[in-house]
Amino acid sequence: MSAPSAALQRLRLRTELRKARTAARLTQRQVAAKMEWSPSKLIRIEAGEVGISVNDLRPLLDAYGIRDRRKIEELLDLARGSRKMPYTEYRDLYSKEFLQFLALESSASIVRAYNSLQVPGPLQTEEYGRAIMRAYEKGIDDEVVERAIEVRLSRQETLTSGDREIFYILDESVVRRQVGGRGIMRAQLERLAELAALPNVSIQILPFSVGAHPGIQGPFTLFEFAADEMPDTLYLENPRGDSYSTNAPEESGRYLERFWELEDLAIKERNVDMLRMLAARAEEGVDELERLLSPVEAA
Repeated sequence: MSAPSAALQRLRLRTELRKARTAARLTQRQVAAKMEWSPSKLIRIEAGEVGISVNDLRPLLDAYGIRDRRKIEELLDLARGSRKMPYTEYRDLYSKEFLQFLALESSASIVRAYNSLQVPGPLQTEEYGRAIMRAYEKGIDDEVVERAIEVRLSRQETLTSGDREIFYILDESVVRRQVGGRGIMRAQLERLAELAALPNVSIQILPFSVGAHPGIQGPFTLFEFAADEMPDTLYLENPRGDSYSTNAPEESGRYLERFWELEDLAIKERNVDMLRMLAARAEEGVDELERLLSPVEAA
């Protein structure tokens, strides 16, 4: 990627600040007392939830005993570049955890995701997205829906930019479920076929015929970054909307192996053709889809 995004710079800065505090053998409470901050301020900075001004960063680095001018300038540059995070104007719409997810997604050089229930946001058409959101919450405000659609459309830019690789595995139920009606589903399947044809995008279908598999435990997303110092990050979300993210190597490594297992089980050939055929016959009913998928699974 040509220039590090604000999100990636904030992620790098928070990692560097944690390392510096640990090297100085200081607790968060001790640092907060030295800086005359509330402990929550430092916690939020180290979590990447908020940025840090240059004026605050200079005395913080001094408290950590960092004297090397080159290192200081490097960290100050990260602070300057990380002030404007993506999607901050939607803080009233999304949780801080999901905003962090969006920041990771916008910064990653490789995205791997498994979805078992619905088409992922960056792959959704506007009509499919509206149908999903109205199914989530009856009587949802139209303005909320349209603002959420804005975010989805913005996220789709990550797919068309050729500087990152995107790998999606979708359970067969995702392409079978008639979200919003047959017309909307046909357009959605056509969109999936278009995206799957892009050179940097892979969309595979995991057929029912594989039976029980590791993905049954739930959807997940893995992010990898071009910057060597940025660890891979795992993101999980449950049906209640609670989310969990970690860059612990043992967890992200375990889920990467799980993703590779699912890739081995998923349909490897003709995914674009299959999606196009599904789209062409989407308005003919579920029975037609079942007959269509059968020869693909047998191939």
